[in-house]
Amino acid sequence: MNDLDPFEVLDRPEIHSILFYPRKAPGVPDDEKDLFFEVDEGVSIGCRLYEAGNSCPTLLFFHGNGEIATDYDDIAPLFIERNINLLIADYRGYGFSSGDPSIASLLKDADSVFTQTKQWLIEHQHTGALFVMGRSLGSLCAVEVAKNHQQQFAGLIVESGSATNFRNFLHMYGLVPREHPVWEEGRGFFSKEKIRNVTIPTLIIHAAQDEIVPVTEGKALYENSGAQSKKLVIIPGAGHNDLMYVGFELYFKRLTEFIEANKT
Repeated sequence: MNDLDPFEVLDRPEIHSILFYPRKAPGVPDDEKDLFFEVDEGVSIGCRLYEAGNSCPTLLFFHGNGEIATDYDDIAPLFIERNINLLIADYRGYGFSSGDPSIASLLKDADSVFTQTKQWLIEHQHTGALFVMGRSLGSLCAVEVAKNHQQQFAGLIVESGSATNFRNFLHMYGLVPREHPVWEEGRGFFSKEKIRNVTIPTLIIHAAQDEIVPVTEGKALYENSGAQSKKLVIIPGAGHNDLMYVGFELYFKRLTEFIEANKT
């Protein structure tokens, strides 16, 4: 294996232009909901907290591409009514965050956001268990953070996540061939490699007809997971962006069961 650095190969403007779809949040931050964590000099990440209660479990959620934290204003009540605090983390350039996104910063910032989130929760007397969840692009962040800090989490949840990161997507756009050396297993870059070292309870949720991240990617994450307690939920009839709505009852039933079973 050669010594290619995945970030040197992948963090290029032409790749960023199709990997990231940063949108700014409308209006101004809400002092009661929006938290800001400095992740680099002059760069802060905005997060939005939807609170169910200090003793309730908290879900640190890394959202999908093209989404921003404020998009969850209408979805968050579904978590709150299930007694789950929902903390949505944005990325550089997304929502109220500053800076420009890159693959390297995405993963590095996720680590910093977790550390500062944990401290914030302690300082504000949140005593419930902490879970980490990532949807689509955010699955890379969730798996990275779970690998690095799993002793701090009660569980990991992955929704519509990729096992081989951007390989299929970038090949489809003709930017990085599927056979490129950067994709060789053993570099520790793929989420399916990282998740082998994650032993906390893990829930994988994927759409059966996902047209962006094939269901085989979700199955690969499940098969490679190092957790003894792990579950795979496949939502029939759903695609990448309607998974929660098509499988509403199954989605929230399995997610709530998972959190309830592991919150103590």
